[in-house]
Amino acid sequence: MEFRSIIRIVGMLIGLFSLTMLPPVAIASFYDDGGGRDFLAAFVVTLFIGFILWMPNRHSKRDLKVREGFLIVVLFWATLGSVGAIPFLVSSSIEMNVASSFFESFSGLTTTGATVIEDLESLPKAMLFYRQMLQWFGGMGIIVLAVAVLPMLGIGGMQLYRAETPGPVKDSKMTPRIAETAKALWYVYLCLTVACMMAFWLAGMSLFDALGHSFSTVSIGGFSTYNDSMGHFESDMINFITVLFLIISGVNYALHFSAFSAKKFSFNIYKDDPEVRAFIFIQAFVTAICFIMLTNHNVYETIEHTFSQALFQAVSISTTAGFTTTSFSDWPLFLPVMLILSSFIGGCAGSTGGGLKVIRVLLLNLQGMRELKRLVHPKAVYKIKLGNKALPDRVIEAVWGFFSTYALVFIICMLALLMTGMDEISSFSATVAMLNNLGPGLGQVAVHFNEVGDASKWVMVVAMLFGRLEIFTLLVLFTPVFWKN
Repeated sequence: MEFRSIIRIVGMLIGLFSLTMLPPVAIASFYDDGGGRDFLAAFVVTLFIGFILWMPNRHSKRDLKVREGFLIVVLFWATLGSVGAIPFLVSSSIEMNVASSFFESFSGLTTTGATVIEDLESLPKAMLFYRQMLQWFGGMGIIVLAVAVLPMLGIGGMQLYRAETPGPVKDSKMTPRIAETAKALWYVYLCLTVACMMAFWLAGMSLFDALGHSFSTVSIGGFSTYNDSMGHFESDMINFITVLFLIISGVNYALHFSAFSAKKFSFNIYKDDPEVRAFIFIQAFVTAICFIMLTNHNVYETIEHTFSQALFQAVSISTTAGFTTTSFSDWPLFLPVMLILSSFIGGCAGSTGGGLKVIRVLLLNLQGMRELKRLVHPKAVYKIKLGNKALPDRVIEAVWGFFSTYALVFIICMLALLMTGMDEISSFSATVAMLNNLGPGLGQVAVHFNEVGDASKWVMVVAMLFGRLEIFTLLVLFTPVFWKN
């Protein structure tokens, strides 16, 4: 294991991340409502940390192997979340202890969207912008951005990309070179962000709010600049735009790239993809259930308002964004429980959504159907197909392995939260929210996480990392075989 090379790379990545603390300085100067000095101090400290890691190891340049790639990804997310907490720790506009600062930072970076801040509207614009920006960088993955830049610094990127990219199949690339792949991903990501921002702005948001909420919408994060989240705007048009871009961002970005890079744009690329079809069906099904239940219980006065609320909450929660326009935890009990459970599915592989991913749930369903057929015809040979393509059994084994490991990590995290003193409903929903990078939960964590104890916050930070790195990337570091030569 080339530890000096790893430290050198992590130092460079932290140095790059320090640049993200400069835009809030400009925001503070423009709006003149404070916070500029805090971010300037945070920039200096972060840059210094990166420098002292890089300087002694600057000549240690070795090719990355798969093991080093996994370790760098985990170290980088851990250190990035840690240095990302510095602005919260040094902020003069809000008092946050170490546990709360780390929680807020990791929540933004992992696009979980849970917050410990009770009064967002009292914060300066610089802090609000920083929280939104954390999600935007975390959405596609800082590592993928770095992979597009680091080849110029003499660092190979394939090992980082394989460790970072979500989904069950990680060896496929959209372009022959990994740096070009990363650039293609970010090109699509940036275009969607600009389109979302313009749509929000034209729908009535201020330019600041439009930019901030486009960050958290395209990243499927869920942070807002207002206490009432999207409910602050009371606009059906803004709600519809949010739903539209959440669905777009919940689709595999490789499909977006294929659609937009083709000579003629075609929706057939999406229509012919079985994962996209399943994803859209899930959104429609969850929305229909919410609409029927809300109508039967006469929760809202008009059919139009009922449908608007059902659509927004269903898509927001099931895609793991976590935006709200109302307190869905006050709905008939079946609905909040169903919505929380729907976040287990999440978005498509290769999207910015969390959860197990639609493709894994689809494959688990197909595997279950195959086992039922084998009970009837034990000697028959059945192949699992996606579209017209038969999948190797290795992929199915990987999906089952992921699912069983996910269940084990879920149980351990929930038990750990129970040990810290949280009640059963809060522990269960908080574990779901953290592992699926959802954000809001039920019970004690329905609105914010400020009343949660520090020990619980540290457990949830670990759960966020497990969810963001899709379990295996982090868990592999705890296996003896990883450290053997």
